[in-house]
Amino acid sequence: MPTYLIVSQILVTAALIASVLFQLHGGGIGGIFGQAESVYRTRRGLEKTLFRVTIVLAVVFVIFSILIVKASA
Repeated sequence: MPTYLIVSQILVTAALIASVLFQLHGGGIGGIFGQAESVYRTRRGLEKTLFRVTIVLAVVFVIFSILIVKASA
């Protein structure tokens, strides 16, 4: 199994975890218990970019996972 695929997946995983953690701001503990925010707002600027980067990293993670499974077979 190619080592570069595993190292790449570890790096993508670390970046994905970081991008998800950066998105968890402003929700408060009320969101855990079902309290909804009363104001609908759209993502703008950096928040929108971070959201898109998270999606791209998740897709890349899945692709690396598939490649590792195919390489090990």
